[in-house]
Amino acid sequence: MVDGRRSARPRTGSAAGAHASRAGLVRRRRRRWLYGGALGAAVTLIGVSVAGSIVYAKLSANITPDEAAAAELARYEKERPTALVKGAQNILLIGSDSRAGAGNGKYGRDSGTERSDTTILLHLSADRRSATAVSLPRDLMVDVPGCRRRDGSRGEPMFAMFNYAFQTGGSACTVRTVEKLTGVRVDHHVVVDFSGFKDMVDAVDGVEVCLDEPIDDKAAKLRLPAGRVTLDGEQALGYVRARKSLGNGSDTDRMDRQQRFLSALVTKVRGNDVLLNPVKLYPVLDAATSSLTTDPALASLHGLYDLVRGLRDIPASRVRFLTVPREAYAYDANRDQLVQPAAENLFRRLRTDRPIAVSAASAREAADKSAAAFRGRTAADDICG
Repeated sequence: MVDGRRSARPRTGSAAGAHASRAGLVRRRRRRWLYGGALGAAVTLIGVSVAGSIVYAKLSANITPDEAAAAELARYEKERPTALVKGAQNILLIGSDSRAGAGNGKYGRDSGTERSDTTILLHLSADRRSATAVSLPRDLMVDVPGCRRRDGSRGEPMFAMFNYAFQTGGSACTVRTVEKLTGVRVDHHVVVDFSGFKDMVDAVDGVEVCLDEPIDDKAAKLRLPAGRVTLDGEQALGYVRARKSLGNGSDTDRMDRQQRFLSALVTKVRGNDVLLNPVKLYPVLDAATSSLTTDPALASLHGLYDLVRGLRDIPASRVRFLTVPREAYAYDANRDQLVQPAAENLFRRLRTDRPIAVSAASAREAADKSAAAFRGRTAADDICG
């Protein structure tokens, strides 16, 4: 008896058998192609992942955690201000004039101390719809608390110039001095030196500024024409640091220049040609992280990303730069003191996350009637304005 199932099987060499063989071959080739494609994709993803991990690890390792400052601030936790608005952040940005470290020695002799050449209190609103950067003059007369000196001893509280705090007790003493002065809780601090600043400017291919007149300044190593000029890192450092040889020689003029420059730098970094171009973005990140000493919570790419991820959505008109209201010190015209009640009004708005408006002249009425007007500018202002 013939099995029906066997008889239904096609004979070898038949057209049906040939068709089945070709189909099987195609299926096997397709499986090999899919397998090879999947393997290639997997290898590519692993390569990208490993490369990304290496880059992430390198950039994170660039940042120096300020463990000593964290320990000192923890020691005085009970006397520090309380944060009043959840989600708002206050970061103290300190530009150090240290001559120590690679590339910094050529800016002068290393006396074994360093001062805060520039200090800015940056307030980020809780809703991340605005950012306010307040310059604190280095010659402002303030109460400096008793701080741990660099040699391990402890100093006595004194009334002195603001930059004495950093010279005496580093970033922790500067944070405590700012908190005592303003009543604002400092959540994070960042210290950057000369070389780091220059590298950051060079990494974005320079920053454009506007000069009212030509500059020929040997002390600042600047020789520039009037008008719109793109500064490289070395030129930018001279431009923001020069005090007596540019403008009217006052610290007010110098801080105005710093604010204009930072405004232009923010605009350049926020531009799509940097943020959306990995080739340009990596050297910016490398330069930025290599120059930073921060509190431990910020000492990684993850920490920095958590802090700034919402900043790219802030309109340039809401990124504000201003100087704390101050005037010549009553007992020394070469020093500064706060102007009250304007200064306390500013500090109160920072503490409570209230709106702040800036204008070219503090007496000019603010566009926002609900906010106080302070002398300053925004990142949206024209550099020649």
